[in-house]
Amino acid sequence: MNFKTNLITTLILIIFATAHAAAENYPYRSDYLWVTTPDHDNWTYRCGEKAQVEIQLYRYGIPCSTDITWTLADDLLTPDKKGTLKTVNGRAKLNIGTRKTPGFRDLTLNAVIDGQKTSHHIKLAFSPEKIQPYTREPEDFTAFWQQQLETLKKTKLQYTRERATEYCTDRILCDLIKLRIDDRHYIYAYLTYPRNAQPGSCPAVICPPGAGIKTIKEPLRHRYYAENGFLRLEMEIHGLDPRLSPDTFADIQRAFAAKGNNYLENGLDNRDNYYMRHVYLSLVRALEFMASLPEWDGRNMAMQGGSQGGALALVAAALSPQVTHAISNHPALSDMAAYAQPGRTGGYPHFNRINGMMTPEKIRTMAYYDVVNFARHITCPVFMTWGFNDNTCPPTTSYAVFNTISAPKTPLVTPVNEHWTSDATELHLMHWLKQNLLAP
Repeated sequence: MNFKTNLITTLILIIFATAHAAAENYPYRSDYLWVTTPDHDNWTYRCGEKAQVEIQLYRYGIPCSTDITWTLADDLLTPDKKGTLKTVNGRAKLNIGTRKTPGFRDLTLNAVIDGQKTSHHIKLAFSPEKIQPYTREPEDFTAFWQQQLETLKKTKLQYTRERATEYCTDRILCDLIKLRIDDRHYIYAYLTYPRNAQPGSCPAVICPPGAGIKTIKEPLRHRYYAENGFLRLEMEIHGLDPRLSPDTFADIQRAFAAKGNNYLENGLDNRDNYYMRHVYLSLVRALEFMASLPEWDGRNMAMQGGSQGGALALVAAALSPQVTHAISNHPALSDMAAYAQPGRTGGYPHFNRINGMMTPEKIRTMAYYDVVNFARHITCPVFMTWGFNDNTCPPTTSYAVFNTISAPKTPLVTPVNEHWTSDATELHLMHWLKQNLLAP
């Protein structure tokens, strides 16, 4: 077995070991393997600098000599170039040109072999450190949110706490929390913490959820926080008991709409009635709850989440000086109105795809809830991670957020990632937090 065969076999084993059903580039148990290698190893170029990509395609690990159709587009926008090429012994090279302005180019590849279609894509960055958001901060942005926080104070901290024995282990305890936000809204959360935790001994971490109407993910998926001495709150935002059956959650999703995230459209005509207003305030209430726990160390209060949860982590860091660390994976709700300018890429939930959502009134409301405007007010250290190949929360908007933050910030850019983070990266987030905890 020669070196080249060894390399391909190793690549296949690595990808099969780490792939999962949601990874678009590497479907689970696929017969096909694409390997795309830019001529810059960090996938990043300067504006005006030309990029070249080597393309490899294998079926069953055997190089494919076949025709490939390709398109090029700016991040999440309509393709503006297309063509065909032929692989020889499974390999080909393509010059994809450049960009004159900061942003991304997305190369999409398609091949049909024995009637089966296989696809792949790769995004390359051009001067991404210069990407700036389209969204501008309203003059009364700070005053508006100060008023909302004052309104929150009218409702005192109230909650119920019930032992969730099904999630307790020999090292940690878990409680189900029902937390009142105001006179209309509640949220549920699972609190995990070390057994025999002493008063004043535990830093705290709050994890808001990704988008959707669904139960709280397995509360023990990040059990290592509690095992490492943290209080951790895994929360939801809709006031739905996580013990409801999957069928009930599916019924509730259908009541909103098939995709289950249409609450993000609810009330967008008016900043005072938008659904996410009480969601953002629930973050502050969750902070208040965690600070009330006798086991909290009184110093360290972190927010951590991905996608919508990554957005909410940054929002909380801006709304409350109590947040000492913010960790955000590919934040959603970022530069949402950017699609209003032709040729610009906006953020999830991509209101440009929904009829009637990009009106002047709704765009005005978006500005009061857009993460880039909160990012300007963050003062605590921030850790952010994102991938280039993400088509849900595109890298353009992650850079728009990261470049806006003036607080101390640490990036982890993982070009190959789509809308996911690896288990190793998730664990790394906790280690970053441990290494940056505030000393007594």
